[in-house]
Amino acid sequence: MSKPLISLDRLVKRFGDMVAVDGVTMAIERGEIFGFLGANGAGKTTTIRMLCGLTRPTRGSGRIFGLDIWRDRRRIRQRFGYVPQRFSLYPDLTVLENLGFFAGAYQVPRDRARTRIDRLVHHFDLERKRNARAGSLSGGFKQLLSMACALVHEPSLLFLDEPTAGLDPVHRQSIWDLVYELSQNGATIFVTTHYMDEVERCTDVGFIRQGQLLAKGSPQELKDRLQGKLLELEVEPAVQAVKLLRSVPTIHGVELRSGRVRLQAENPEKLLQSWLQHWPFPELKLIGYEWAEPDMEDVFRAYSEGFLYPPNVTSTEKTV
Repeated sequence: MSKPLISLDRLVKRFGDMVAVDGVTMAIERGEIFGFLGANGAGKTTTIRMLCGLTRPTRGSGRIFGLDIWRDRRRIRQRFGYVPQRFSLYPDLTVLENLGFFAGAYQVPRDRARTRIDRLVHHFDLERKRNARAGSLSGGFKQLLSMACALVHEPSLLFLDEPTAGLDPVHRQSIWDLVYELSQNGATIFVTTHYMDEVERCTDVGFIRQGQLLAKGSPQELKDRLQGKLLELEVEPAVQAVKLLRSVPTIHGVELRSGRVRLQAENPEKLLQSWLQHWPFPELKLIGYEWAEPDMEDVFRAYSEGFLYPPNVTSTEKTV
């Protein structure tokens, strides 16, 4: 069996007294599209920065291409592309000048660089912006340029930190078309996103909360863990029902979906039986109910807000 492309072993990152990443252990195989999910501040970007050799782990270890992520960071850096959340290119250089600079930095042969740059400019709809200064671009085009610069040396590993944030649907699809193409050609993609439709396109997904990895598996495997836990009520008035149901201690989450009230609870079957015997909300009319099929939005809510924990999650930082 081949070794995973990325392997982390009890990786920890502290900033003073704050633990940003708390004992993350996981492996990512070659060719995967790995979605790394969690609420803002969960530890996603810090993990990526450690993988990219931009910040030193406090404890634990990680390897990419069999190389240590900190000790061998300069050797690893030539083989991956990275698109950070914040625009990090040269604002005073034009689109073409930025692409040319990164091609040179990665030592791409000149004739190959020209062909590659022309293709990227066309793919990311940057033709009309070729000679525009990067700093003058809109947020969406800055993101597209960042993506193009990260790909100019044709890396076999790509880190994307919310790459489609702020993009319109057409350009979001353009990004994902390229992600699929890269994956089919053997590249590995490590991506963070808050768009749940993009999570569905990943081959593997990990959830991090307060620095701890809570779950990892395919989108379908993670949805299967919520089977039988989602109850959807047809109740009137629905908006008032959401407010009242959120006050019930055994209900973890309530939201409105297509006019119906969807809820996650500790024991939804027991809760439903008690309601069918005695409906405790005289100001609400219960019309009907059904068990809902979970989607990735439900999974995200369950893990990011702490509704669903695997039984063996503990803080590794306490024992490292």
